[in-house]
Amino acid sequence: MSKIKVLQLHPDYNIRKMDISDLGEQLFKALPAERFETVTAFLSGKPGQGQPESIAHRSVYFGFSAAELKGLRIKALWLLYKFLKEERFDVVICNRYKPVNMMLTLARFLKITKCIAIVHGFGDYDRRYRKKQLARNLTENWVFVGVSAAVREYLIALRAGLTDKNTSYITNAIDLAAARDLMLDKASARAALGLSPDAVLIGAMGRLVPLKAHDCLINAFSGLAHEFPRSQLAILGEGRERERLEQLIAELGLEGRVQLVGFKEDALQYLKAFDVWTMPSLREGLGLALLEGMCAGLPVIASSVPAMLPLVQGAEGIAVTPGSVEELTAALRKYLEMTDEERKQAGSKVLDYVLNNHGIDEFREKYLQLISTGF
Repeated sequence: MSKIKVLQLHPDYNIRKMDISDLGEQLFKALPAERFETVTAFLSGKPGQGQPESIAHRSVYFGFSAAELKGLRIKALWLLYKFLKEERFDVVICNRYKPVNMMLTLARFLKITKCIAIVHGFGDYDRRYRKKQLARNLTENWVFVGVSAAVREYLIALRAGLTDKNTSYITNAIDLAAARDLMLDKASARAALGLSPDAVLIGAMGRLVPLKAHDCLINAFSGLAHEFPRSQLAILGEGRERERLEQLIAELGLEGRVQLVGFKEDALQYLKAFDVWTMPSLREGLGLALLEGMCAGLPVIASSVPAMLPLVQGAEGIAVTPGSVEELTAALRKYLEMTDEERKQAGSKVLDYVLNNHGIDEFREKYLQLISTGF
């Protein structure tokens, strides 16, 4: 019996050295080698010296430029079509909008048993022409998978051909045992990040972009900084908002109290440095950074967006209205008023919740079933 041939298509090279929360890699770990032949392909980018490759049997790097992936994408579509026609995949899994969009165009001309679109957030199909293209090109061999129930509801509400029958969700997960083994203890993590060993440390992680609402978090912290002199705020991540956030920190007189730590490879290992974990995003598909902070056993504050609210409630954390500096301030105050031991107890409840509800085994099993059905 021949193996089921599976392609996973990504927009950019993004393989992590530690695949604990790299869900593309975790998905392939669900597929037994004796039953599946796996290929990972990236529309742009490739690993540099010392950077990892996918665990797939084979990796393909198309190397398309940004210009080639804009507009009609004629060259990129033609080369991708020739590759797909020659390889004859049984299953094609598309991560994020651009690969899904290209495959919706090409799949009509190819014999692919199953196309799976993984949708990581909201808004990809808000534009009218995108809805029309989706409705026009959607065929019976497509399945759309949201990373949360909220994303699934968003997709169905588009009324572009996505229904209960062809749209599901598989909640993001994390390899909890591996994550816990990777994490440094508090003192070592703080030393590695250059953070105070004695502070009550509030943490956040994510790209420095407006959607992540780090400015709201900094403003909320500014209202409490003098009242709680041991408190500090540190944000892991990099992005186009860095300069604006640095200006905000200076304007509020918070130099030395708020640190923009920057991007850190395998940042998960440093999360035990913190005493409180925050995720104030205005919108999220799920927010792996929230799960990673929960895995570190930290009490959590997160926006009450549909994708994160069940996690925060399940972990007995604090949910706040997106963009509300006032509610963020109140939530921070609640945790800062606690003793160190009380914060540890709150973090233990968070860890118990994530261990019981977001392990990697169920994630892998659901993808194995989805990909195997029909073969």
